[in-house]
Amino acid sequence: MKVTGKLLIVGFGPGSAEHITERAKEALKESDSIIGYKTYVDLIADFIEGKEIISTGMSEEVSRAQAAVKFAEQGKKVAVISSGDAGVYGMAGLVYEVLVEQGWKEESGVKVEIIPGISAINSCASLLGAPVMHDACTISLSDHLTPWDLIARRIDAAGAADFVIALYNPKSGRRTRQIVEAQRILLKHRSPDTPVGLVKSAYREREQVVMTNLQEMLDHEIGMLTTVIIGNSTTFMYDNKMITPRGYQRKYTLSSEKQPLKPHERLKPKNEPWALHEGKEEKTDLYKVGMKALQLLDGKKTTDSQESPFKQKIESIFEVAVSPGVANKMFSADQLLTLSAAVGEKGAIEYTPHHQMILRVPTESPDVLTTKLQKAGFLLSAIGDVATVKACDFCDGEKKDAIPYAEQLHERFDGLDMPKELKIGLNGCGMACYGAVNDDIGIVFRRGKFDLFLGAKTVGRTAHAGQPVAEGIEPEALVPLLENIIAEYKEKGHPNERLFKYFKRVKKIQHFDYRDMEPKINLEPAPCGD
Repeated sequence: MKVTGKLLIVGFGPGSAEHITERAKEALKESDSIIGYKTYVDLIADFIEGKEIISTGMSEEVSRAQAAVKFAEQGKKVAVISSGDAGVYGMAGLVYEVLVEQGWKEESGVKVEIIPGISAINSCASLLGAPVMHDACTISLSDHLTPWDLIARRIDAAGAADFVIALYNPKSGRRTRQIVEAQRILLKHRSPDTPVGLVKSAYREREQVVMTNLQEMLDHEIGMLTTVIIGNSTTFMYDNKMITPRGYQRKYTLSSEKQPLKPHERLKPKNEPWALHEGKEEKTDLYKVGMKALQLLDGKKTTDSQESPFKQKIESIFEVAVSPGVANKMFSADQLLTLSAAVGEKGAIEYTPHHQMILRVPTESPDVLTTKLQKAGFLLSAIGDVATVKACDFCDGEKKDAIPYAEQLHERFDGLDMPKELKIGLNGCGMACYGAVNDDIGIVFRRGKFDLFLGAKTVGRTAHAGQPVAEGIEPEALVPLLENIIAEYKEKGHPNERLFKYFKRVKKIQHFDYRDMEPKINLEPAPCGD
């Protein structure tokens, strides 16, 4: 049966109403559901009144794409929104990746339409003057998904090639060194006086435009909403405008009414000594010229038999959580040596409060890495928006009766995809000293049976333990009950919606009624950093 739903991937430009295309407005109007980052949803609020809106946090792109595909497969028209252009660091590619993963075919699957928008490099350039009149490139400084070594090589190559460069995602609260390093790399190739434009929130209410130079650009405020445009060797400032010449002044004189060369003469080789052909009339072997250019950039001789210096393998960052076991909390010396060898000089190990360590390792062969870890006796878990089962140490195994149930829960639920990360905690006695009651689903083994807690709020000044919903659950009934609870949450929870938010929204999970567990005093929200 042919699927009737449709995905509309909408780029709405910088955010001002007058810069949203007519087709983008039509797409929003005809959609049943709108899915997007909360800040972007707020920017287009006037165009989506009365629509079903699913908004998520900044780093929840994958869950947004998955939810959009799911709703479209149910027959809905779904608009997935991105600021700027959806195909430039936006949602278009990710939606296609999710579709490809599911075996989507254009003829029989959901329809997909990409609605283009004005990208940041264009909107910001218009406020600066004409800085991208010549060859330009965009580079994102976010190393959340791309290894920094690769980003640094791209900055270096773009600097050496004299591109005008637009830096996206230059800095955030946690990422502060990347823009400093980018400046250092570019100063190897560019004059300190190279014009730089900093544009924050182009065409929005809090728009800011700063003209500066490469040497002094870090003296000004730069954040996630800033786009940094760095000129090339010919870019100049004039009357607070940043201008990159196209090169016409080499072909004719702008200030003269009578041109020294007639239009049909301007492109003759002899009149373009600056071009690759160096003004020579004979035909040029473009491959040889290209190889010569690569030699100059690479600083060494490149022959036909040598691989291009720019043809490099790209390693992805593999992430996995490891622990010595569900109940075991002791790492052996051999295991620690294995971790060190697996991570190497370029990887990282993060200690977490969830009885796991997270490894981030650049590798082309994750299977080889996981095999080594498993041979060392590690328990491996996925990370991200998945279910994670953790348990206490059962008093170093002294209270061992519930250990088989903890292992059974891990085998059944650990790693399942969820709308948001789901922590399932199990304590082996009524003391609950490992804090299972503070997990999304808390399970306490007491007198041979289980007590169940749902919907803990783990962060914020209104944090609270889970709501006690049942006690004395028979061991054989525990897994089927959790299966029903988790299946309901997975099916009906919104992307990025924690279990406690879902419980509060729907008021009932299975046959358990919601009760407000939040403090009865008014507390002002306190975002990170306050």
